[in-house]
Amino acid sequence: MYPGAHLATRPHDPAVIVENEHGVDEVVTFTQLESRSIQVARALRSRGLRPGDHLAVLATNTARVFDIYWAAMRSGLYLTMVNWHLTPGEAAYIVDDCGARALIVDAALAEMAGDMVALTPHVETRWSCSGSIDDHEDLDIAAAAESTEAPADQPRGADMLYSSGTTGRPKGIKPELPDRQVGDPGDTMTTMNQTVWGVGPDTVYLSPAPLYHAAPLRTCAAVQALGGTVVVLDRFDAERALSAIERHRVTYSQWVPTMFVRMLRLPDEVRTRYDVSSLRVAVHAAAPCPVDIKRQMIDWWGPILSEYYSSTELNGLTIVDTGEWLQRPGTVGRAALGTVRICDESGAEVGAGTIGTIYFERDRLPFEYHKAPEKTRAAQHPEHLTWTTTGDVGYVDEDGYLFLTDRSSFLIISGGVNIYPQEIEDALLAHPDVLDAAVVGLPDPDLGERVTAVVQPVPARLGMSPDGSGGVDAASDQTSGDGTATWIDDALAAELLDHLRGRIAGFKLPRAIVFRDSLPRTPAGKLVKRTITEDVLEGARSRAR
Repeated sequence: MYPGAHLATRPHDPAVIVENEHGVDEVVTFTQLESRSIQVARALRSRGLRPGDHLAVLATNTARVFDIYWAAMRSGLYLTMVNWHLTPGEAAYIVDDCGARALIVDAALAEMAGDMVALTPHVETRWSCSGSIDDHEDLDIAAAAESTEAPADQPRGADMLYSSGTTGRPKGIKPELPDRQVGDPGDTMTTMNQTVWGVGPDTVYLSPAPLYHAAPLRTCAAVQALGGTVVVLDRFDAERALSAIERHRVTYSQWVPTMFVRMLRLPDEVRTRYDVSSLRVAVHAAAPCPVDIKRQMIDWWGPILSEYYSSTELNGLTIVDTGEWLQRPGTVGRAALGTVRICDESGAEVGAGTIGTIYFERDRLPFEYHKAPEKTRAAQHPEHLTWTTTGDVGYVDEDGYLFLTDRSSFLIISGGVNIYPQEIEDALLAHPDVLDAAVVGLPDPDLGERVTAVVQPVPARLGMSPDGSGGVDAASDQTSGDGTATWIDDALAAELLDHLRGRIAGFKLPRAIVFRDSLPRTPAGKLVKRTITEDVLEGARSRAR
């Protein structure tokens, strides 16, 4: 299904409402979404894009995203949404790697668009949307000149989103293009939303997260395909989210645990000011939710929480509702897509209660990593090639409920955003005063994990404290007390942070920098991250005693 299927019953009802920080709504009806997406599709075709080609988009949370999304889906294109918080170089890598023939940039990102022109020379067509950008054709003007009549052939496209790998370079997750028309059934996310969460024409869905992320983008599209209304916030704000629930009588919403924390920390008089009784389902995912936080949300919103565990690869999925979770606190549920297989390091399947690598068994390989067959093979089971993993570790109980015990490789999940350390480590090592570096995630009550850099400076910047008694953590200027740190003044920490800005996106910057005189590595040269994390945590505990 797709939004155009609802023109006969909901022509003037809103398909999307984008609310800005001033409470002003941008409303697009189903008729408008259908017409505009057809016009954009025709504009794309007029510039030579054909089924199987790639289209990249850099956009804020604007309604124009859905015109473009459905244009790509009815044109057989691969659509790559790019995180606009990245640096121009990071974003350009994704645009270049996906092989985008066309790039569409939101006019709100004009400065970034200008920087990327020289960095993406293989892009054939550059468009701006929602305004003008120098050296870019105006998509709104180009589309307005096209017919609103739907083409006879509308092959279904697919998103090809990027997820960082352990090497730090993002990986394009490329599904097989569906062999069907845009209006035909068969979309996994649409089916899941309809059968599991009851999405339909009476649904009002709140999306407070960036649309370049997989879950918000795919869920918004599924709701529109099923005839529901999508309400998008231009950015997340705890009180604004509660206000939007009341104002739009939201029935369905999706969150990351950090959003729960920030809403729970609002003053009681603010939290209770808003009527959230319209909510029927509140889904959360993207990061593990602390048990205490989830209990508080259930106490506040009632037994409407539903959690799922999956990935951008969508190689499998588990779901747990409130009742099941209360019986098994901490579980992420049972398989709803694929079959969960827990395997040891050799690939042998292990029994209930035994920790191992989480695989999902499917009847066919559900994805491949774009231009990276070695990474695709690494995600497959050694023997069963339709069993795939994203590297997460956990166990199942006797009833098949999955529990997570680790992250993908050294993945840090901070505020619901995946951050991979290698990219930050490489950037640190580019500084002339850094001899070695490790980046780990430490527990944080608000973000879930905070990015922490552990740095070994070159000898010239390494020295004992004036009294020879140990060291300080440069970010906190407190004596470590564990005897393993060395004294460095805060100037180096400031230099390193300044060095990182412009090399990596702001949300990846370390929240703390800790100095050590050496970092543990295996004989093969691999950082022993567990030892590093335990060392830093013990230093923090020593200071607290």
